[in-house]
Amino acid sequence: MDNVKITSTPYDDVFRTLLNDCRSLIIPVINEVFGENYTGEERIIFSPNEHFLNQQGGNEDERVTDSSFKVLGKEPKKYHLECQSGTDNSMLIRFFEYDTQIALDEGEIRGNVLTVTFPHSAVLFLRYNAATPDRLRVRMETPGGNVEYDILVMKSQRYTIEEIFEKKLLLLIPFYIFAHEKRFEEYEKDETKLQALRAEYEEIKNKLEELVSQGAISEYTRRTIIEMSNKVLEHIAVKYKSIREGVRSVMGGKVLEYEAKTIKREGIEQGIKQGIEQGIRQGIRQGIEQGMEQGIEQGIEQGIRGTVSILKNLGVPPRTILLKIQEEYNLSEEASKKYL
Repeated sequence: MDNVKITSTPYDDVFRTLLNDCRSLIIPVINEVFGENYTGEERIIFSPNEHFLNQQGGNEDERVTDSSFKVLGKEPKKYHLECQSGTDNSMLIRFFEYDTQIALDEGEIRGNVLTVTFPHSAVLFLRYNAATPDRLRVRMETPGGNVEYDILVMKSQRYTIEEIFEKKLLLLIPFYIFAHEKRFEEYEKDETKLQALRAEYEEIKNKLEELVSQGAISEYTRRTIIEMSNKVLEHIAVKYKSIREGVRSVMGGKVLEYEAKTIKREGIEQGIKQGIEQGIRQGIRQGIEQGMEQGIEQGIEQGIRGTVSILKNLGVPPRTILLKIQEEYNLSEEASKKYL
């Protein structure tokens, strides 16, 4: 099997930015693709996106997934999502590599048995044609029997503006321009047709503003969607000045003063939240490492102290730290206080 050189594209970057910076956009996509019924209140824990795969000769190849995370619903489930502008013959190989490494990251050995749990995987196609399948499949032929699983497919071009907002699939908005890609030449030459495209983006802008006014999304999320839409537009319509300027004039460019203030406040809140999660993960990891050397009980205590130290350095209020270590380590309030 030939080695394939993996390169990141602006579309990958946009997809990854949306998932990491606007996590509220993830759950509706998971519900749509996998038929889940998450409410949006579930906690999402991201896994490291960088994995190192051992190759022949002792070398390591780095692989970067678009997104691997766990949703803590009634039962925890791991998911792996990728974004593709089109199909290629290396995609299934990459999915299997990623899924295997994701499974190994949390593999568990009991006695002489290694148990690995593969994630629920899906790919978002930004372009598709009649030959693009609705699902992909990985089949493993093992000495103990054959095992196979599906990689589900989501096709962004299938969704209208109405469906995107009805199903809350706001993550697809930056890629909506792909639905018009084949008509770029017409739009560039015909002002009437270009005006119709502008009208669609006017509708998108108005619907986003309405969601902000209703409190359904934050100003930060709205602004990120717009900025990512402009980034996709700049790349896909690089040869079409009228289209770029026409759509951008509707969606907006510079951040207004009142938007900047709101975004700054929301960004601080989001930063604290992510900092808390990161601090807890680091603290727990330190506890596990200490536990292997000093005994589980001492290791857990070290982990709690590590978590508290990290969160204090992040400027997290003591009361918030207290609640977090109670939740994460299943401690009473009295037992938690001694660590502050």
